[in-house]
Amino acid sequence: MTKNENIRTRTLGSTGPSVFPLGLGCMGMSALYGEADRDESIATIHAALDAGVTLLDTGDFYGMGHNELLIGEALRTAPAAAREQALTSVKFGALRTVEGGFAGYDGRPDAVRNFLAYSLQRLGRDHIDIYRIARVDPDVPIEETVGAIAEAVQAGHVRHIGLSEVGADTLRRAAAVAPIADLQIEYSLISRGIEEEILPTARELGIGITAYGVLSRGLISGHFSRDRELAPGDFRGMSPRFQGENLRHNLDLVDALRKVAENKGVSIAQTAIAWVVSRGEDIVPLVGARRRDRLSEALGAVDVRLSPADLAAIEEAVPAGAAAGDRYPAAQMAHLDSEH
Repeated sequence: MTKNENIRTRTLGSTGPSVFPLGLGCMGMSALYGEADRDESIATIHAALDAGVTLLDTGDFYGMGHNELLIGEALRTAPAAAREQALTSVKFGALRTVEGGFAGYDGRPDAVRNFLAYSLQRLGRDHIDIYRIARVDPDVPIEETVGAIAEAVQAGHVRHIGLSEVGADTLRRAAAVAPIADLQIEYSLISRGIEEEILPTARELGIGITAYGVLSRGLISGHFSRDRELAPGDFRGMSPRFQGENLRHNLDLVDALRKVAENKGVSIAQTAIAWVVSRGEDIVPLVGARRRDRLSEALGAVDVRLSPADLAAIEEAVPAGAAAGDRYPAAQMAHLDSEH
């Protein structure tokens, strides 16, 4: 996989960094999708950097620090030029238990500084490029959390402030405190809730979007079968969209999308990713590839150009709101400021 020097970059908002049109979401290399191959994970990060990818996204709670350590190792063993171009996007704030459960969120300024210190150590970096709380702490005003990150920016420990899964009102409140580079939020053909209010607000405020879940955790990748058995610990075993009749309905949508992809001569995954890319120059999709072959497929989406006829066919195959089931179990949906 070689770097495509002709690929234009995208800028995260009016104040954020310029990045490759796709970012690499690294969560699955450490957590929530069953066992991952450490060597293949590191090789995939190296291949992404070699192809020109700049944005590496993680969370300090992915594998309780494992994912940051993995990225740190990948960066240490990458060629110097690749290491220097890499930008780290880190989510913090999730509280974990020894058993791997989630115990809420902590957005207090003291907690922000604590989380940041540990992340810098695990990553082996002297700064984090984009830092964001994973979910809004309901007990701490967003102004206080963002203010603490702004202090870290002033101190040189953080380059840019991001947000994750917040609604339009919270977006405005945060932006009134300090410049916000981007909002990380789920956005895909079957998760289009941001289009009504959140995306227009972000654009009004000059805030970019880093879109995760662009393949809906593999559901609309074309690689998920109706009879697939998930590994123990795979998050999708609890996800409403992967259950029973919901799964059958959603895979029917994928079958309809397959016909569009075949007519275009590209894969289903490439079609779904290219659709997100087409939604605006201010949107950077994050692809959660854990292997080099999946990464290569995803990178091919950057070269896919969707015509008005293609977009109309995609819309007919997978209309807005067509998916069955929520994107998270009910308990996790309750933590999403973006859904309230």
